[in-house]
Amino acid sequence: MIKAIALDDERPALEVVEAFCDRIDFVELKKTFSKTGEARLYLEENPVDLLFLDINMPSVSGIDFYKSIPHPAMVIFTTAYSEYAVESYEVKAMDYLLKPFTYERFLQAVTKAQEHYKLLSQSADQNDKFLYFRVDYGLIKIAASDILFIEGLDNYLKIHLVDQKPIIVRLTMKAMLEKLPEHLFVRVHRSYIVSLKKIISLRNRIIRIADEEIPLGNSYEDEFKAIFGPF
Repeated sequence: MIKAIALDDERPALEVVEAFCDRIDFVELKKTFSKTGEARLYLEENPVDLLFLDINMPSVSGIDFYKSIPHPAMVIFTTAYSEYAVESYEVKAMDYLLKPFTYERFLQAVTKAQEHYKLLSQSADQNDKFLYFRVDYGLIKIAASDILFIEGLDNYLKIHLVDQKPIIVRLTMKAMLEKLPEHLFVRVHRSYIVSLKKIISLRNRIIRIADEEIPLGNSYEDEFKAIFGPF
C-alpha cells in the first residue's frame, strides 16, 4: 500500500484527489493540507511514499516544497499551469497533471508511481537494505549495514557510519525508526538508536559500539532486553 498526502491551497482540488484515491485500492491518502507549513510538520513525524502537490502555492511553490521535505518520496504535481512541466521533471516527478484532470488520467499517474514503488521494493528485497536521505537538496544513499548508531541533535540526527564521515539529516527519531529495519535497530535512549549487530559490549548500562560509549536509558531497558537478551 502506497502512503500519500495531498497539498493544495484550493479545497475543491483536494476533494478531487480524495475522491479519486478512494477508488484506488493501492493508495492510502493519509491526510490533505492547504498550507505548506502544516504539511511539512506532518512529514517530519510521518514519512510517506507519495505526494500530490499543487505547484502554484501562495507562500512557496510545490517544487520548492518538494525539494525541502525531510525524506525522499515520489511526487505527482497537480497544477492549472503548463509552464512548470519542465521544472517538475527536473526533480524526477512521477507525473504532471494539468487541472482539470480526469480519473483515467489520475489513475495513469498513480499506476506509474505504483510501478516505481514495486521496483524500489524488489531492489530492497534482493540487495542490502538501502536508505535514502535528503541532504542539501540532493539524495544520499546509505546501506543499513554501514550504520553504527544514530544520535539525536535537537531537530537533526547525526548518522554515524562505518569508515565514513557522519551524515547530518533533518529528521525526527520517530521518522528514522520507521525507515530502519526494525529487527536490526533499537532505540536505547531518547537521543540514540543503535545497530544491534554493531554492539561490541554492554556493561554497567553502557553500550559500546566501535570507540563510542552510549548510555542505555531507563525507559528503554525492557525493550532492549527483549531484543538483545538478558544482561
